[in-house]
Amino acid sequence: MALKVYADRMSQPSRAVLIFCKINGIDFEEIRVDVLKNQQFSPEYKAINPMHQVPAIVDGRFKLFESHAILIYICSAFPGVASHWYPGDLSKRAKIHSVLDWHHSNLRRGSAGLVFNTILAHNDSHHAYPQVVNQAEGILKKSLNTLETFWLKDGRFLVGSSQPSIADISLVCEIMQLQLLSEKECERILSPFKKVVEWIEDTKKATAPHFDEVHEFLFKAQKRIRTESGKDELKSKL
Repeated sequence: MALKVYADRMSQPSRAVLIFCKINGIDFEEIRVDVLKNQQFSPEYKAINPMHQVPAIVDGRFKLFESHAILIYICSAFPGVASHWYPGDLSKRAKIHSVLDWHHSNLRRGSAGLVFNTILAHNDSHHAYPQVVNQAEGILKKSLNTLETFWLKDGRFLVGSSQPSIADISLVCEIMQLQLLSEKECERILSPFKKVVEWIEDTKKATAPHFDEVHEFLFKAQKRIRTESGKDELKSKL
């Protein structure tokens, strides 16, 4: 029985799991859970993940949620996964775990917070609070600086590695969510961090062609949002 991956490609953790499975030749079935349609709250999905979030997996009778835990499980349970994704050396594994733990309380808080509150500003049913947006951007920039000066200081990939790990794919998918912002805003935020920009490109290349294929859903949303934003800006000038 093939692994079942419940995911929404608009979700950055979902994309990380999907890309990882594809790049490692894992036999799996992708089952879409449309978060915008609240499918994560259905009784059927609640039986898989009572936390109502994506992604989640079902491997036989085993159910698991939280993307970092899923990536670690797949590395350990499926033969053929290259060792650089999750090395057997305990010290190297511990460093990967430290990045993943840092991710949730720093980079994710900033990136997801900024995108969520900025995009909602274009929805008439919500209000954007400048102080919330500014706080999220501050956390994001501090996190990008930490990536630039600490996590990427000793190598091409995170924690001094010459090849990507599950931490690289998880964090890059997080940063890709910034593509939903305007091109100008995305450039403004990322361009000061040269090592981060190079690392993003290196991780894309290391996971090609699956990286772009899985992100195509995001890119389509990006075009739609930027077009609508451009129309709003034009209206404000008329």
